[in-house]
Amino acid sequence: MSQNIILTHQEIEHKIKRIAYQIYETFVDEKEIVIAGIAKNGFIFAQKLAKDLEKIAEFKVTLCEVHANKHNPFEPIITSLDKAAYENKGLILVDDVLNSGTTLVYGVKHFLGVPLTKFKTAVLVDRNHKKYPVKVDFKGISLSTSFQEHVQIVFEEGNSYAYLSQ
Repeated sequence: MSQNIILTHQEIEHKIKRIAYQIYETFVDEKEIVIAGIAKNGFIFAQKLAKDLEKIAEFKVTLCEVHANKHNPFEPIITSLDKAAYENKGLILVDDVLNSGTTLVYGVKHFLGVPLTKFKTAVLVDRNHKKYPVKVDFKGISLSTSFQEHVQIVFEEGNSYAYLSQ
């Protein structure tokens, strides 16, 4: 199996910082925002965004971990925060890679049941092969890939990277 690096550690760090500034500009009038990261890598990405946002923004940043069954999206979504904790706040739903859009669209559906002031989505890599009409508001990179190719993000301390494999 061959691997092609598509994002180096430094490139990922730059993209996270850029997305953090975009989020700040979008939510500048909010008192508090919730960054909801889809578990595992989406939540790691959300933590990194929150860390950068806390350096630049005046509003409070609250993290929420979202557990969704990626193989069976009809199962209920579980969040680390109670619905009241993100009610009437700005929310960003975050994942590492947007593949078919299934996980993101079911995540969006879950949060639509609660009144929010603003609702946006963010991914590090948008693969442009969607099954569902889900739009990403903040993205690190867009990639046109074949269905046989896979994008993987590896988050390691000091050596994060994204690669494309077949």
